[in-house]
Amino acid sequence: MKLHLRRLFLLCAGLSSLVLGSAAAEKPNLVVFYTDDHGYADLGIHGIVDDVKTPHTDALARSGALVRHGYSTAPQCVPSRAGLLTGRFQARFGVEANPSPLDGFDRQTTFAQRLQSAGYATAQFGKWHLGPTREIPRHGFDHVFSQNAQRPFDANIDIDGSDRPMGPLEPADYHVDACSRAAAAMIERHKDRPFFLYIAYRAPHTPLDPPPRHLARFPGEMPERRRAALAMIAAMDDGVGLVVETLKRHGLDEKTLIFYMADNGAPLKIHKVDSPLPGDPGGWDGSLNDPLNGEKGMLSEGGIHVPFVVSWPGTIPGGQVYEQPVSSLDIAATAVAGAGIEVPPDEIDGVNLVPYLAGEKEGPPHDFLAWRWIAQSAIREGDWKLLRGGDREYLYHLGKDLEERYDLSTQHPEIVERLRSRLEDWASGLAPPGLTNGEMAVTWHEYFDHYLENKPVPRRDPKAASDSGAIQGWIARNGAAALRDGALVLEPERGAEDAKGKGKGMGKSKGKGRGPQPFLTHAGLGLPGPVTAIVSFRARADGGIGLAWRDREDKDFLPENRATVRFAGGGEAQSQEIELPVANRLVHLRLHPSDAAGLEILSIRLRGENGREQSWSFSE
Repeated sequence: MKLHLRRLFLLCAGLSSLVLGSAAAEKPNLVVFYTDDHGYADLGIHGIVDDVKTPHTDALARSGALVRHGYSTAPQCVPSRAGLLTGRFQARFGVEANPSPLDGFDRQTTFAQRLQSAGYATAQFGKWHLGPTREIPRHGFDHVFSQNAQRPFDANIDIDGSDRPMGPLEPADYHVDACSRAAAAMIERHKDRPFFLYIAYRAPHTPLDPPPRHLARFPGEMPERRRAALAMIAAMDDGVGLVVETLKRHGLDEKTLIFYMADNGAPLKIHKVDSPLPGDPGGWDGSLNDPLNGEKGMLSEGGIHVPFVVSWPGTIPGGQVYEQPVSSLDIAATAVAGAGIEVPPDEIDGVNLVPYLAGEKEGPPHDFLAWRWIAQSAIREGDWKLLRGGDREYLYHLGKDLEERYDLSTQHPEIVERLRSRLEDWASGLAPPGLTNGEMAVTWHEYFDHYLENKPVPRRDPKAASDSGAIQGWIARNGAAALRDGALVLEPERGAEDAKGKGKGMGKSKGKGRGPQPFLTHAGLGLPGPVTAIVSFRARADGGIGLAWRDREDKDFLPENRATVRFAGGGEAQSQEIELPVANRLVHLRLHPSDAAGLEILSIRLRGENGREQSWSFSE
């Protein structure tokens, strides 16, 4: 009898161990909320401003860890998203900035693909910004709901989570709310298997477009751009609440790891001009970076130090404030580790954060964090940060001066030398190697003057460039140029559709009864050839971009000095590289868009011999 009971006990103990082991090995669900141009101040739990309302996100932070020093890998949308989804620093594969070609990203393995291969259901919602949205499934997402505005968008699921053929879908709700509803529907659909939801809200990025029901939540006197940003942030917070409530209803909250962070800091445009809505789509987005110095487009804290929350009830103790610096690259590393996926060390740059947040490991997850973004580079090692912009160099002690007010480079030249050497070693592994990959733009010089050197920068009327017929030096011919929805668009001359074609060369219409097509022109460039043009844009339909150039030896635009590329439409941001075999020095350029494509130009970047560059961004 005793032997029988002993065997029964051992059998039960063995079954219990098996069940516990299976539970421990269960793959967690993953949810990543990724906000857009969302400043550090605008999270209620930070206690910096009192007008923001984020109760659900604050509760999420209390259920896990509020990360005080969470960093994006770039102060701009495209590179930061490429780094997030691959877990690799994006300049390792050539995605340096918004205008960069995306073929390097296309060759990477995203952590969505890794999770997909491990049996996860994967879904993308909202802003993509890494190529045509119809191609999102090839990057590891089973389900796509890419709404980021109130216009048709690519999707292969409806807002209720049901399947449909991939193609344009008309909006059924405000884009922030629609993404939240679709995400909650996917939890309902996949509650019995592991899933990964990538919820990338296009908020509070311009154009600021909250509906009246959200604006009404913020009455009182304030800048209208601030009111709009608060409304969009509140809509995102509603989405956090909806997703968490859906998880809890199905008993999935302790089985789900959640990250919440921004892609970069808020664009302030120095003066935070409260220009009329919906005008000036590229201006201040109403969000704030306080108390951090700088803004989007800078590797100062205001450009890359962002809201960052991690929650996994039952695994990560709640109520903690984590003070060590972490990176968006850590999300991929944490995700694949949680799923039990082994990845070669050279394929991922981040660190699994769970052992640190769960108290199993002490000390900082990283020896240092480093950045390079075109003409700027930076490194943070402990509390020391070295920041470079072109030939400028600054040293800050963030433990005592998080606001980056006091440059200590002359007091501690030995620390500058050590950090610069470490940064150079790290940058030698980028493509191309080095501390910079371009020259400082005029805007960036102004940012450094204003934020880091306290020099006055005159306020510019955002309408002045357009009223004079030029936008950042680009002049429209046969039409007018305008800024709309964060892009430069061309509009034909009034009555051109009824005029007879009289255009010349590449601007001439081939159709009867139509006038010459509008194009853009920019003179006085001065780049040594050959030149690579990188044009970032959105297009509704398939089309082409033609470039014609004149070098300093040419008195006119010659027929042989032309290059054209074709592209697929779809409405999502994409980039095209166009090689211009300029013999001497490029002095004049014309850009001819395909009129039927509905081209919206986000940026133009010209790269000449010896790495010299000129660039224009219309989307920041």
